[in-house]
Amino acid sequence: MLPDGDGVRPVSVSAVLLPVRSALPVLTRARVRADGHRATEFWGAVAVEALHLVARGLLLPGLSATDHEAWRTGPLRGDDAERIRHLAAAMPPEAHAVPIDGVEPLRLLDPETLVRAFLDAVADTVPRSPAAELVTAGPAYASREPRRMPELREWAADVAAGHDAGVRLSLRVEVRGLSASAPQGARPTFRAVPQVHSVSDPALVADTAEVWAGTVGAAFGTRARLDALLALRRAARAWPALTPLLSAAVPDAVELADEEVTELLGTGTRALAGAGVDVHWPRDLARDLTTQAEIGPPEDAWAPRTASSDAGPSFLSADALLAFDWSFALGGQRLTREELELLAEANRPLVRLRDQWVLVAPEEALRARSRQEHKVTPVDALAAALTGSTEFDGRRVEVRPTGWLADLRERLADPEGQDAVAQPAALDATLRDYQRRGLNWLVRMTSLGLGCCLADDMGLGKTITLIALHLHRQTDPAAAGPTLVVCPTSLMGNWQREIERFAPGTPVRRFHGARRDLAGLPDGAFVLTTYGTMRLDAERLAAVGWGMVVADEAQHVKNPYSETARQLRSLGARARVALTGTPVENNLSELWAILDWATPGLLGRLGTFRKQYAQAVEGGRDPVAAERLARLVRPFLLRRRKSDPGIAPELPPKTETDHPVSLTAEQTGLYEAVVREALAEIAGADSMARRGMIVKLLTSLKQICNHPAQFLKEDRPRITGRSGKLELLDELLDTILAEESSVLVFTQYVQMARLLERHLAARGVSSLFLHGGTSVTARESLVRRFQDGEVPVFLLSLKAAGTGLNLTRAEHVVHFDRWWNPAVEAQATDRAYRIGQTRPVQVHRLVAEGTVEDRIAALLHRKRKLADAVLGAGEAALTELTDTELADLVELRGGTR
Repeated sequence: MLPDGDGVRPVSVSAVLLPVRSALPVLTRARVRADGHRATEFWGAVAVEALHLVARGLLLPGLSATDHEAWRTGPLRGDDAERIRHLAAAMPPEAHAVPIDGVEPLRLLDPETLVRAFLDAVADTVPRSPAAELVTAGPAYASREPRRMPELREWAADVAAGHDAGVRLSLRVEVRGLSASAPQGARPTFRAVPQVHSVSDPALVADTAEVWAGTVGAAFGTRARLDALLALRRAARAWPALTPLLSAAVPDAVELADEEVTELLGTGTRALAGAGVDVHWPRDLARDLTTQAEIGPPEDAWAPRTASSDAGPSFLSADALLAFDWSFALGGQRLTREELELLAEANRPLVRLRDQWVLVAPEEALRARSRQEHKVTPVDALAAALTGSTEFDGRRVEVRPTGWLADLRERLADPEGQDAVAQPAALDATLRDYQRRGLNWLVRMTSLGLGCCLADDMGLGKTITLIALHLHRQTDPAAAGPTLVVCPTSLMGNWQREIERFAPGTPVRRFHGARRDLAGLPDGAFVLTTYGTMRLDAERLAAVGWGMVVADEAQHVKNPYSETARQLRSLGARARVALTGTPVENNLSELWAILDWATPGLLGRLGTFRKQYAQAVEGGRDPVAAERLARLVRPFLLRRRKSDPGIAPELPPKTETDHPVSLTAEQTGLYEAVVREALAEIAGADSMARRGMIVKLLTSLKQICNHPAQFLKEDRPRITGRSGKLELLDELLDTILAEESSVLVFTQYVQMARLLERHLAARGVSSLFLHGGTSVTARESLVRRFQDGEVPVFLLSLKAAGTGLNLTRAEHVVHFDRWWNPAVEAQATDRAYRIGQTRPVQVHRLVAEGTVEDRIAALLHRKRKLADAVLGAGEAALTELTDTELADLVELRGGTR
């Protein structure tokens, strides 16, 4: 169009000619660009539509005009065709452009023709992948370059006729001899009548006899007879009983024997559906045999143990079986056992029942009769009761629970309707409201012998809630007993500290290291062990009658086939509880592994679970399966996030946690050697030299606590497996990143930050690093990128980044090493905890257990005000300690592996 709007003229433009395979990613990105051209935006939209059609499997093989094998889009239903027409109607003029050869006049091609051609081009491109021959069993329709195959012309024409015809076929089944005037003892007869349907007008239908006679005029088009005959040929290939129609002068009907009717009720209908042929049965015949089941115990059967009773076995150990009480109905009327027997023994598809003819495949009636004696385990019964259905013989059947099973389902479905549990008197803390609700839930589940998973976000108090549960269970003789906690090595110290703090007087024993022992274990004790030790010594642990087994950071057993998971399953207990902030990290199989350990059998076998739930839910294809899985899992999984209503207001604005970690054997050796040598030197030094030696000693010890490679100043160190702090940092980051949160990691040593940066890069975790050598411009850029959420982990030098930064994107702050002045740490924490922060901040301080760091942390915790005064000058105050005081400060006391 000319600028003044008067006429049109050709305009030459530069263009890049791209193959479809290369153009697809360009076009799909171009449609969302703010500065994109509307022609590329349009073809980008068409490209996305083409990819959707291919993803749905709408691909037809055929031949091009030059006899080259080619895929094309199809078959298209009415809504697909309508959507393509709407797309074509929206085509802007610029998108019509095509190359003009020579002096050919300018012309604009039909929009729908162009769109259809592009859709076919995409359909012929995407399937041609390196793995395509595994499907096609040869290079045809698989190789990058199409092959010329004229020998496929007839076959391609047949395919085209089947999917591009103007008509489609169906079968109407007629039954004669059903009237009351039929002779006594006469058996009804069946015949199948083919019908022709117009593709363009679905309401237009006629018998094939009418089409052959020409009585329906041109309503079906001039090719109606040919298309119908080709459709009949495909139908006969799918179900051979229709073969006589192909040789008839007029293919009007075919008589069916009883066995053919029986076949048509099952495999025949499915085979014809695959050929695009529907089957219509008489409406006045009761045909659909529906199945429902009631599941529950006999009146005198056992019931699961409750919080108020110690009678009855646990779901985890019960071997009792519950019965299905099947019910079957025809036409909405329930059948008696005798009527079901009559259907099964008739051995023919049409049976007179209750003065009505009913049509049922004999094998269906036999299958229904065989179902009447069927037993299930309590866990299977509970799963069926919660979801309202179960799968039997490959089919889903509705289930209604009865008796105590129905009561149990109601109790699990209404957790708030149960009586609240009082906070244990032995708990030296006050639980927040959501923690009390968590305790109520844990008590209810474990009192029933059901395992469960507490999946609260990090920092919401899973540990203290579990300690409260242990104390509560000690008041019930049926539940009392020692509790085994299996956790990562880096969390053992934290568990011991929390138990000693919140449950003073409760025995705590570490089953770890060379001298691990279980002899003389008190009933109400906690036993702490690691996944590695549990794996190596599962037999000894399994010999103990545990009141409860707890799997902390339960994602460690997300691989159900691992040796760790297998050995964990071997530990018997009256209750099992999994703790994790990330019940699903990658896929639903991880959730299966956790819950199948907690309540074995609840989710069925892994393969069945993947087929019934995981594949459908993860792909977003089946909302019904997702809802069924939610009903099944919801009672066994308590998941609270800091952002949930009623949770965040319960939290303080800032939660600070000391995480004690054990030294590795290498760290222990280095620590003890440095202390021994330094104390000997300090004892003979004068006052001036002595101060410098103490500062050097404390610095060396802190570096050893961080990582041996930092102390040894290694150029190309092996990083993993040498530092307890690094292992705990990995644990924290796994949870933080799984929650899609951001974190600041402070260290006072640039060399340590570089080690962390290298380690995170090796793990595939993106991070930023700010230190004293960072320029002002780079510093501002790093802060902006972090605040914009580009990178979730920010490594910072304590001195360089302790003040003057606003990093409110972070919900977590990690102090990798301890600063002697608590005010400096507080200032660093305030980079995230400051005006503008709208979310609770979790502060994590990593403390090497049994070391000088531990002693300083204990001093800060016990006497914070006095510590501020004594340690306000940092390490300088410690240089004035006597030799005895210094030795007491730096001596290594336990805390090693």
